[in-house]
Amino acid sequence: MSKTPRQKQNSANDGFGRTARSKRVNQGEGIIHGEVPSREVLLKFIAEHPQQASKREIAKAFGLKGDSRVVLKALLKELEVDGMVQKNRKSLMRPGGLPPVTVLDITTRDKDGELIGRPAEWPEDQGAAPAVLIRQSSQDRGKKGPAAGLNDRVLAKIFPSKDRAGPAYTARVIKLIDRRQNALIGVFKENPGGGGRLMPVDRRGEELVIDPDGVNDAKDGDLIEVEVSRNSGRYGLKRASVLSVIGSVASEKAISMIAIYGHGIPHIFPQDVLAEADKAKPASMAHREDWRDLPLITIDPADAKDHDDAVYAEPDPSPDNPDGVIVTVAIADVSYYVRPGAPLDREALKRGNSVYFPDRVVPMLPERISNDLCSLKEGVDRPALAVRMVFSKEGRKASHTFHRIMMKSAAKLSYQQAQAAIDGKPDDKTGPMLEPILKPLWHAYGVMKRGRDRRQPLELDMPERKILLRSDGTVDKVIIPDRLDAHKLIEEMMIQANVAAAETLEKKKQPLVYRIHDAPTLAKQETLREFLATLGISMAKGGEVRANSFNGILARAQDTEHQIMVNEMVLRSQSQAIYSPENIGHFGLNLMKYAHFTSPIRRYADLIVHRALVGSLGLGEGGITPQEEATLDDIAAEISTFERRAMAAERDTINRLIAHHLSERVGEEFEGRIGGVTKAGLFVALPQFGADGFVPISTIGTDYFIYDEAHQALTGEKTGLGFQLGDTVQVRLAEAVPLAGALRFEMLSEGRKMPTATRSFHKTARRGGGRTATPGTRPPRRKR
Repeated sequence: MSKTPRQKQNSANDGFGRTARSKRVNQGEGIIHGEVPSREVLLKFIAEHPQQASKREIAKAFGLKGDSRVVLKALLKELEVDGMVQKNRKSLMRPGGLPPVTVLDITTRDKDGELIGRPAEWPEDQGAAPAVLIRQSSQDRGKKGPAAGLNDRVLAKIFPSKDRAGPAYTARVIKLIDRRQNALIGVFKENPGGGGRLMPVDRRGEELVIDPDGVNDAKDGDLIEVEVSRNSGRYGLKRASVLSVIGSVASEKAISMIAIYGHGIPHIFPQDVLAEADKAKPASMAHREDWRDLPLITIDPADAKDHDDAVYAEPDPSPDNPDGVIVTVAIADVSYYVRPGAPLDREALKRGNSVYFPDRVVPMLPERISNDLCSLKEGVDRPALAVRMVFSKEGRKASHTFHRIMMKSAAKLSYQQAQAAIDGKPDDKTGPMLEPILKPLWHAYGVMKRGRDRRQPLELDMPERKILLRSDGTVDKVIIPDRLDAHKLIEEMMIQANVAAAETLEKKKQPLVYRIHDAPTLAKQETLREFLATLGISMAKGGEVRANSFNGILARAQDTEHQIMVNEMVLRSQSQAIYSPENIGHFGLNLMKYAHFTSPIRRYADLIVHRALVGSLGLGEGGITPQEEATLDDIAAEISTFERRAMAAERDTINRLIAHHLSERVGEEFEGRIGGVTKAGLFVALPQFGADGFVPISTIGTDYFIYDEAHQALTGEKTGLGFQLGDTVQVRLAEAVPLAGALRFEMLSEGRKMPTATRSFHKTARRGGGRTATPGTRPPRRKR
């Protein structure tokens, strides 16, 4: 991909190649230019120069050519195998290190008054997140726009610190993402004499005093938003006043609001954004092909309120492609309405994506756009970007073309409705569509599936659970929806449309945002390998791991007692998919070129890809701008963070809903499955509720327990009885804390005889104080 002028300037300033800076680095470290450095020097260089940490840039920095580069490559591979470095996109970094561009939350000040931030997202298994000193020079303070301050979220350039006494990193603020107001949420507890206290909904929060004149009509038990007083004293509890009453915390509909406020998710559209949406007019036919006679249909969940994709399939009439098929995917043309830099665009980027809760949706775009003008409604003219893909009978994509069109959806169907028709139970609506529309779609999916089976993407068997609410917002039940061929059909057609988008833009040399997914780190591979060895399942060591390597492991575990826990461990070994303007491919899907194109109503990444297609193919108004192209690195980092924010908020809400649902069943016994093993205790999942709770190690019998990471087990030192990941156990619910979304269990099962190998491990705990843990703290499901 060609670099923008700014990227070229940054490359020069960072000293890529044999610049004056790289020479100084080499001379300062006593390195002979042109010789392969030692392991120690390489590790120091990677830690101190993250912007120069790709294999090619390291070779340039040390002046290596020819055979020396081969030796360097082998040495870097050796460091990877030993777990001394890990890949981050195309660069190398020390394990636990921060990438060159990171989103930080500014949380405190040091003794000198300097701002200190920590990464907004940090894996729980890597301990405490590193502190980062925010550099704000006099030049920074003189720039136009808001300066970063306490409680702000910023996008920052990261540099290793040379001050060994201070934070490990320093940072230069690139962009202020979210200015956090001096506001908190919690539950109001009324004092008999007037006023009250704010009880935090976050277990790490603190109580606040609310004076009588700051109550603002709040009642006992209300969920409230407060502003912390700037005049709070240095001693005792801080003081606050009520800004707004969100609602009674007794209502489970307030639970999603806790996550919305707690994670800082924008949920109220500014007036200028709503005004722009209200003024929007239906799209014209300018620069569009008229496809309104093509019977495209939408297939979505039964309760879907917006429809951004439609599909159609037919046999390929070309004699050069016998038994081939043509698949058309049409996607709502959001780029026509949401123009770069306009209020709608700024707000969409601020949100990054829509957030889905059991009781509500926080949309990326106002309803006038998402549910009306850009929703592919049945029988209504709607603008779209369409891709027409030709597949051979073996499922190989032969060609594809993009078109900007006006379409009219022939039908709105649910997954269950379409599947029932194919299964021989059509209704009045699907009956006339069965032969001309539905059967060709299913035939095309069968053809495409041959290509998918040959590609062998990662095939994890991890059923999704869905919470169904009653009309009053309380939990009715938790279900596992059937996984239908209708779901798989839409999924595969969307994947292929995403591939086509990436291929077209790359061919046009058009900068874009890819959806990338790195291979598992060597450290995670080694952990998985050790675990599988305890089950008698082998995993090859070294070399380039592929998705089908994991599929072989999953196949060997299928229909055995270990199937669930092997799927769990394989999932945990995977990296997090993110957005990036630099392409490394998508490991899980086993695809080299992949970009999100199919959901621009709910994902900003897709909107960027739409604009790139419109601009590079000359399809009319709403194309990508040079200013956007120059900031794709920043945009990708932001929307990746916002995606993780949404996932965390959705997970927290489900945890709170389930804890609220079970709060009246404290003391009851349940059958559960061990879903996590740590030195501190066991995480136990209740499959019928989709909930996780914690059993502290101090409450499991009277034995000393030994933690065996390889076996994912806790074993009693004296009895040899223990518990392992995947075991079915009986537990009693000891405590439920709805606001924290926490469950604590007591173990009733005695455990089973464990392998003697576990007894050689160190003692981890004896009877003592336990703790309550949040359900669902295992790594979230990786999104594609």
